[in-house]
Order: sequence, then C-alpha cells, then structure tokens
Amino acid sequence: MTSSPIPQHPPLVAQSLEASLTTADVRRSRDWYRDTLGLLVDREYERDGKVFAIAMRAGSVRILLTQDDGAKGADRSKGEGFSLQLTTSQDVDAIAAAAKDAGATLDTEPASMWGVRAFRLRDPDGFRWTISSPRQP
Repeated sequence: MTSSPIPQHPPLVAQSLEASLTTADVRRSRDWYRDTLGLLVDREYERDGKVFAIAMRAGSVRILLTQDDGAKGADRSKGEGFSLQLTTSQDVDAIAAAAKDAGATLDTEPASMWGVRAFRLRDPDGFRWTISSPRQP
C-alpha cells in the first residue's frame, strides 16, 4: 500500500463549481437548457451584434454556454469523456417528464440507485447530464 504525500499547503476548500460548455449553436443550446431542464437565462453576451455566450443558472448552479468559433474544426466532438451532475430537492421524476415533454430523449429513465433518485440525458452537443435527488443518509 502506498501512502499519500504530506501536503505542503492546506487542501483546497471550494464553495461551488461552474461549467463553461462550448456549443455548436449557442442559441439552440440556450433554448434546450431553458425549455428542457428549466434553467434561467442570466445574460447574453454579444460581440459585433452577434451572441457569442449565454450565462444560465439553476439555483446556485451556473453554466456558461459559448459559441464554438470553429478554430478546432467544425465537427470536433463535444461532451466526450465526462458528465455533469445536478442535484436537486425537486421531484426528479417530474423533471424527467418535463424534459421528455420538451422533446428530450433520456439515456436512462428515473430510477433509485446508490441512495438517490436519478436519470441521465444529453444536451444537443452530447454533454452528459445526471439529474439526481440528494443522497439519503
């Protein structure tokens, strides 16, 4: 068994995590997050009369949607290799039903697992989301 090195500095104590997601079509993504998951638009950022980023929120959670400028190739994959989880005290089954009513296809239906009620889905760019209840003690 190996031991962890003794930290030279105190460990990081974070209070929140925000995400910035690069999207193929920032307005389509804004509409999906607003209409499918119920996020609110905080602010739209324009440059030369064109929207290039949109700040959204859900309670204390913040995400920034940015328009892909194509510099790394228009067809590059997005959302691969990780997933994001939103934890809410709201009814997870009702959120899943509203997402399906808005046209979303769920990767998994709501189910009880690991002490939470959760479902999974992907946004239009393939970013993976898990929506779950808080962990029960």
